[in-house]
Amino acid sequence: MKTTRLLALAALTLAAPAAAQVKLNGAGATFPSIIYQDWMLSYNKTHPDVQLNYQSIGSGGGIRQFSDGTVDFGGSDAPMSDSAIAAIQGNVLHIPTVLGAIVIAYNLPGVSQQLKFTPDVIADIFLGKVTKWNDARLASVNPGTSLPATDIVVVHRSDGSGTSFGFTDYLSKVSPEWRSKVGKGTSVNWPVGLGGKGNEGVAATVNQTPGGIGYIELAYATSNKMSFGQVRNSSGKFVTPSLESVTAALAGVLKTLPPTTDFRISITNPDGADAYPIATMTWLLVHKTYADIAKAKALVQFIWWAETDGQSRANELGYAALPKQLRPWIESRLKSITVDGKPVWTTAAR
Repeated sequence: MKTTRLLALAALTLAAPAAAQVKLNGAGATFPSIIYQDWMLSYNKTHPDVQLNYQSIGSGGGIRQFSDGTVDFGGSDAPMSDSAIAAIQGNVLHIPTVLGAIVIAYNLPGVSQQLKFTPDVIADIFLGKVTKWNDARLASVNPGTSLPATDIVVVHRSDGSGTSFGFTDYLSKVSPEWRSKVGKGTSVNWPVGLGGKGNEGVAATVNQTPGGIGYIELAYATSNKMSFGQVRNSSGKFVTPSLESVTAALAGVLKTLPPTTDFRISITNPDGADAYPIATMTWLLVHKTYADIAKAKALVQFIWWAETDGQSRANELGYAALPKQLRPWIESRLKSITVDGKPVWTTAAR
């Protein structure tokens, strides 16, 4: 699906170069790539004077290229650190775009029931302490399921990844051992496992490996028809990852979100009986100040379109749309973007 959209976008770019007056390049997270390509293709149809390109290279690469000035905007499922922001003199805004779930996907031939996972077992699997599918702790929360004595093969990301950041952020909250030995980050020293590049690489490796288990975004799991489990949340309820349970996760966080937030927030392991615990938000990284007025205005207008009209595409593509209550906050951030000290926001952006 993603490849088709990329080819279609490339065809548009090549077919009508004369009409393209503004070209905007972005790079970063693989998780939102499907919807970003969809948005850009749709936007180009009504705004042929704007070319939008996005390379799915991982959050780490997106942050790096954005910080280096290689691209006009970045994409990341992990917020930039204070030190990374300081390195570019604070010239960044985190603009949330969509929500997603990081699922525990597995390949266990002969097991048709959806498996249940507790936080401690997930952590111990990725620590290399739970090594068999018929481990007593897995069996205890999956009564009636005949689990084979198959080796568990852990699959993780090999590249700098916002999905890894969200997953390890969750593990650091629920497992003291994980927090002290591994920690959280876009790239960590994994105790065990095989590496796969991008959500696509992890999904492919799990699918090709009997006994495999990995963490990937819900949109990729569903598009690849993969098995994935329920996870016990902070309320003690086993919850299936879904658009509704991800929205419930954000709702628990929004209750205490200050209006001055810079949106660098974590929505893993939230409060809420119906909240899926490994939920994630993804951001566009944009500069507070730009040198090119045409580029800045086109980027602001595209982002506002994505935050309004574009949200209607989210659910169909496997993402949870942002709640409308966030729009005033997002609007205020977009209004703060300037060129030569003057805001680029215009009524046309609305």
